[in-house]
Amino acid sequence: MELAKVMSKGQVTIPINIRKKLNLKEGDKVLFIEKDGNIIVVNSAMLALQKIQSSFEGEAERLGLGTEDDVVDLVKEIRREAHQEKQGNNI
Repeated sequence: MELAKVMSKGQVTIPINIRKKLNLKEGDKVLFIEKDGNIIVVNSAMLALQKIQSSFEGEAERLGLGTEDDVVDLVKEIRREAHQEKQGNNI
């Protein structure tokens, strides 16, 4: 358990142990989430990353990507198609 004092303008210094656990660096933003009558403080960048990861869950299987080579081949295919499309637009 950590304790912090609220200053006159509502500012609070997040204790170093909490900053380390949240992987917070200078300039990072935090979110305050109300849940079950409590306020949870989270690293906004980490939460965004978790949401993105969750959104992509199952996509590799859906696309038939089982290995890293499959991903590399897909990227090459997409780049080839984009290049061909660009060439077609320049005609």
